[in-house]
Amino acid sequence: MRKPGKLGAIAGLLSLGVALTACGTSGNAGESKGGNGLNPPKLEAMKQLGAGEGQVNVLAWPGYAENGSNDPKINWVGPFEKETGCQVNVKTFGTSDEAVNLLKSGQYDVVSASGDASLRLIASGDVEPINTKLVPNYADIQPFLKNRAWNSVKGTSYGIPHGWGANMLTYRTDKVKPAPDSWDVMFGENSPYKGKIEGYDSPIHIADAALYLKAHKPELGIKNPYALDDKQFNAAVDLLKKQRPNVVEYWSDYLKEVQSFSSGNAHVGTAWQVMVNTAKKNGAPIADVLPKEGATGWSDTWMLSSKSKHKNCSYKWMNYITGPQVQAQVADYFGEAPANAKACDVAEDKTVCDTYHAKDADFANKIQYWTTPIEQCLDGRTDVKCKDYSDWTKAWTEIKG
Repeated sequence: MRKPGKLGAIAGLLSLGVALTACGTSGNAGESKGGNGLNPPKLEAMKQLGAGEGQVNVLAWPGYAENGSNDPKINWVGPFEKETGCQVNVKTFGTSDEAVNLLKSGQYDVVSASGDASLRLIASGDVEPINTKLVPNYADIQPFLKNRAWNSVKGTSYGIPHGWGANMLTYRTDKVKPAPDSWDVMFGENSPYKGKIEGYDSPIHIADAALYLKAHKPELGIKNPYALDDKQFNAAVDLLKKQRPNVVEYWSDYLKEVQSFSSGNAHVGTAWQVMVNTAKKNGAPIADVLPKEGATGWSDTWMLSSKSKHKNCSYKWMNYITGPQVQAQVADYFGEAPANAKACDVAEDKTVCDTYHAKDADFANKIQYWTTPIEQCLDGRTDVKCKDYSDWTKAWTEIKG
């Protein structure tokens, strides 16, 4: 079985000594503003590549850097080592906070950072700008993933996009009728599925409530679910507190949620596409939909440690792992949309890109990608302060009770 990728992603604290005081707009996929106001330490990108150093230490979500140890048939690390002479030492992590702390140790060269981790790493100077001209496969990365708030600052790239996906509304087709098209079934005051709702176990789940309120309580003025002032934040937290008695479980292990839907313990919830596929293969009558309000989601980026001692091998890795052949393998195994557009043409499973909406820019544009909430509002407001991730963490503890 495919090893789970983001087990417990995003959970944790933002108390890592990073002063994120001014970041750009996260926005939808159609925007490409980058981290407009962020002022990270001035670090230079590589000017040219030299000989490989013989090894590269990779920090990755499980499923991103497979070397055959989990499944002998799943191995894209081995061919890279033979091709480049760079031995890959892989360390997997289970949360974004774990990834941030590990990279700060200086022992690792590259990391597959999700949007909530990448800004922290940029702001602290733990990752350096990337010379995309030294990464040939960057040219084939989907345009809607480039120069985004979580992977660039003022037009300077800090990473190479890897893969992305949405947090879909998932439901049992035999229990939820008619088929839903709105998050009402989860957040609505009169949801008929009380006691059968699955929520995501992380402070970032507050953004899902905020996205719902953005559509259903326009008077709150929410523009970005990661940029919430006191009134907006309290409304999202209150909504989740009211929902709490109706939640059967908050999940962090995707296999447990698959089991919950398969057993009928849960009828509706937030899930990744791979969970739906896994549950279907197990015979569960479930389906998923991108609701009319849109959805939150993730976009992961390969980033280079500013302390890396193996930068040539690191660049070779970033180019290799975002090449079409490997991207196709990772997408199929991990369960997400590949960032490289050409991956769809070489994928063994010709349905994988349709399944994950890999080339669907309109679909991608409806996703609000995970981005670290900070005090300076990510929606551009300067007359108020927004709640930062430490506030979100405290509130999440209260919500769960």
